[in-house]
Amino acid sequence: MVQPPASRLFNSFFQGGFECSTQRLRAGRRLDVIDATAHDRFALQDYTRLREIGMQTARDGFRWHLIEQSPGEYDFRSVLPMLRAARQADMQIIWDLCHYGWPDFVDVFSADFPGQFGRYAAACAAVLAQEHADAAPFVCPINELSFLTWAGDDVGYLNPFAHGRGLELKMQLVRAALRATDELRRGLPKVRIVYAEPLLSSQCHPDRPHEAAAAGDEHLGQYQALDMLSGRLYPELGGFPEALDIVGLNYYPDNQWFFHPSLHEREHLPSGHPQHRPLSGLLAEVYARYGRPLFLSETGTEGEDRPDWLRGVMSEVRQARAQGIPVEGVCLYPILNHAGWDDDRPCANGLWEGGGAPGERQIYAPLLQELRAQGLARVKHGS
Repeated sequence: MVQPPASRLFNSFFQGGFECSTQRLRAGRRLDVIDATAHDRFALQDYTRLREIGMQTARDGFRWHLIEQSPGEYDFRSVLPMLRAARQADMQIIWDLCHYGWPDFVDVFSADFPGQFGRYAAACAAVLAQEHADAAPFVCPINELSFLTWAGDDVGYLNPFAHGRGLELKMQLVRAALRATDELRRGLPKVRIVYAEPLLSSQCHPDRPHEAAAAGDEHLGQYQALDMLSGRLYPELGGFPEALDIVGLNYYPDNQWFFHPSLHEREHLPSGHPQHRPLSGLLAEVYARYGRPLFLSETGTEGEDRPDWLRGVMSEVRQARAQGIPVEGVCLYPILNHAGWDDDRPCANGLWEGGGAPGERQIYAPLLQELRAQGLARVKHGS
């Protein structure tokens, strides 16, 4: 029988991630996936289900646009039931403060934005201190700064719908994240800071050797935000090594490709492709660069491939751990099926259905079976 992985950081190695995106899309619609999956209304049931199968750690989110509906006025009624449900279910949560979205009155390019986000983070810290006084909270100030910059500027897919201001936007997000980190550590002395970034591989196509430098730049570009946060790049932003505490890495089946100047011409490299890089090697690369504890903060796929994907990921994670790379957890993301961002199509990408009768979820048994095969064990009553 496979021995269950152990984590020195988290209450459980296997984790469940509740999709909590709140961005504006190009059509003007605001997403609120927590509301769409009714997770806010059934948080206690959702956390209890996780704990019953053996997951004692989860990712979840504060929704900034609901908390600060007027500048400087904070109303936490949207998240207090979730905080209290987590305490009641004895569920350890990694809280995102900003998962792509912000209030409509916020201008991320304004000089006040870092301070504005810092004040919001300080208010969140006060609530966490009040509701979880005895715990060491885990907080991710801004999820995927790199993806947010790409989607919000390079392709204008989501807020702030800018073009040609990618570096400026990333610098603003880094300034804001650093301010939030300071405020969180001031208000929560035991806090553990998480930054979750995409884990990618961009390679030069063998038939286009003239693109080698561009492919290399694209591959290294995934580290730009973490380099800024840690002070390795643009130190005038205020980054410093200790800003990086725990490095989360979001890894999906389409995260490897052959470089192409046109985004739509990329050839993705699935796990069976001869040029596909082993996940363990990518994890080793990140650890060599930063020397910080790692975890897969998001991973998963859709449909019947879900168990096979988890099996392959865990094989690589175990290999990385055997090499001394501190991979401290794997978060299935999302843990609840949800509707597609753009077309509301049903995405079968979770462990449970996202809808159904009030508070009820239908589990996807093949994925649970694979989790059991990988060592996920039920939590004994009272443990």
